[in-house]
Amino acid sequence: MPRYLTMIRIDEQNAPAEGPSPELMERMGALIEEATKSGVMLETAGLTPTSAGTRVTWSGGKITCTDGPFTESKEVIGGYAILQAKDKAEAVEWTKRFLRTHEEYWTMTIEVREIEEG
Repeated sequence: MPRYLTMIRIDEQNAPAEGPSPELMERMGALIEEATKSGVMLETAGLTPTSAGTRVTWSGGKITCTDGPFTESKEVIGGYAILQAKDKAEAVEWTKRFLRTHEEYWTMTIEVREIEEG
């Protein structure tokens, strides 16, 4: 079965300062447990803020490193999941379910892409 990487994009500047509510964490935990037990969820995690990251760039035959935060970035990847699903439609459906666990004041986009094998 194909695997899919879902990249959770958030706007760090407008994310709730207090982070996820306890109720949201409970709903996400229940969904992640269901997806894991069904064999769809292989791995998931949140990421630290861009202020703790470093971008490594290769350009013109040279490497440069830039420490965060990356102010020119409106949306950043705040987390990811690796899903194993029968097809992209199933991976997208699980992604929609994840988004629905969030309160209305959250704004995020999740990109779903198949992982190339071999």
